[in-house]
Amino acid sequence: MLKRVYIEITNVCNLACAFCPGTRRKNAFMTAEDFALVLRRLRGTTEHIYLHVMGEPLLHPALPALLALAGEAGCKVYVTTNGTLLGEKGAALLSAPAVKKVSVSLHSMEGNGVAALTGYLESVWSFAERASAAGCICALRLWNLGGAEERNGEILSFLEGKLGAHPLDLPQPRRGSWRLGEGLYLEQAEQFDWPDLGAAARETRFCLALRDQAAVLVDGTVVPCCLDHEGDIPLGNLFATPMDEILASPRARALYEGFSQGKPAEELCRRCGFAERFG
Repeated sequence: MLKRVYIEITNVCNLACAFCPGTRRKNAFMTAEDFALVLRRLRGTTEHIYLHVMGEPLLHPALPALLALAGEAGCKVYVTTNGTLLGEKGAALLSAPAVKKVSVSLHSMEGNGVAALTGYLESVWSFAERASAAGCICALRLWNLGGAEERNGEILSFLEGKLGAHPLDLPQPRRGSWRLGEGLYLEQAEQFDWPDLGAAARETRFCLALRDQAAVLVDGTVVPCCLDHEGDIPLGNLFATPMDEILASPRARALYEGFSQGKPAEELCRRCGFAERFG
């Protein structure tokens, strides 16, 4: 069993963030039929699906139908969004019993040079309050420390105005997370270097790829983690092959065993800044 599987229901985004490498793959939206097939082929592999790799999931025109399919499959759904569409799509998230957590990447606004930050934050905060009342966890993310963080002060001041206290002075249930309210959190983390075959090799020794997680790209391609944004390590295609067969393939096993021995089997994994966090 994997702790989570990321499903890319679309690789289309309405922003171009400084933090995000984007993708050269063809723009696409996963059909409801293909999404249902993915859910069937993941049965027995995980109960937790994350609608996030590349793209903005709230752009998907059939989002309510996909959330309903996930609920029927008994999946718990976690959504990561840049937050720009929460005003019009937030209700769809909160009306879907399968949705357990929504993470909003507040740092996306800085990377796009947005001038009207307050209007965006008001919309996100309105959603966060409704999520809290509905019992849905909402995490407000600032994953840009060491990167494009010039306006973090404005964001934190906005939150202080809503909370009556500086958010970083509030209780910390865990490192990098502050509890703002019932089911509402602020999360901060350092910016990391995305894996890139053109980057210099690093001393990566271990990763949780294929131990805790895997990802399914919009065309059905299974990759070992949510950071393989170009599908550089294709392990198989879930539209054609069951997940257990893909995970048992020679390439997947070599990747898993390589990390067990501290010797990454894939070039991309030796060029990943995030994996350095695992030591």
